[in-house]
Amino acid sequence: MTAPVATVDVRTTPVIAVEEAGIRFRRNRRSHRSFKDLFAGRNRRRRPDEFWALRHVSFTVQPGESIGVVGRNGQGKSTLLKLVAQVMLPDEGRVHVGAGVAPLIEITGGFVGDLTVRDNVFLTAGLHGMSKAEIQAAFDDIIAFAEIGDFVDTPYKHLSSGMKVRIAFAVIARLEEPIILVDEVLAVGDRAFREKCYRRIDEMLAGGRTLFFVSHNDKDLRRFCTRGLYLDKGALVLDGTIDEALDRYAADSAGA
Repeated sequence: MTAPVATVDVRTTPVIAVEEAGIRFRRNRRSHRSFKDLFAGRNRRRRPDEFWALRHVSFTVQPGESIGVVGRNGQGKSTLLKLVAQVMLPDEGRVHVGAGVAPLIEITGGFVGDLTVRDNVFLTAGLHGMSKAEIQAAFDDIIAFAEIGDFVDTPYKHLSSGMKVRIAFAVIARLEEPIILVDEVLAVGDRAFREKCYRRIDEMLAGGRTLFFVSHNDKDLRRFCTRGLYLDKGALVLDGTIDEALDRYAADSAGA
């Protein structure tokens, strides 16, 4: 008799698993570890100019969850998103991401100032895995969404900050990655365009995407998120509903 083939239930398999993750910085720049540090272990003597931006952070995320990351400035919210995006590696612990990521965090950072908007669209979308044919098919829609059709052949560095965000969001939002990371990148956009972007995020969530969303706007957090992670001093203080996380944050802020 043939043994049954084991199957994986994607509904219960975390798409993100963060286990005792920590990341250490120097006060003025990222800590650069020497070969001696690599073999010294996690309990090596701490340098006086170092601090832990995050430490002992653990949680899992199921496919399709929408999570708001809550806390004051400087408490590790953006650092956590960068760990999930895997543009940073933890100094201790483990961060496992089991699906592709569309990072709407510092989204203008990968664009090249001297290249035209057209060239940047092909470059950035290509770096995120889109084929040339896919980019060509989506190009007109990307430009139309960004509303910068008159500037397609303009060097990127000559665009306003708002226009840079428009084209960057338009490119990243076309990616089919299952995980979306959003870190207040739309704050410089005008209200009408921001609402247009939010409708696009709504569409992606309706399609089953997983969302990590960082914002100081309670209304936006409640609009998109059902679960909340409240960070304070680099520690995960509360993992609950978005309302619980926001209420705890408000209470702590009032008592500070």
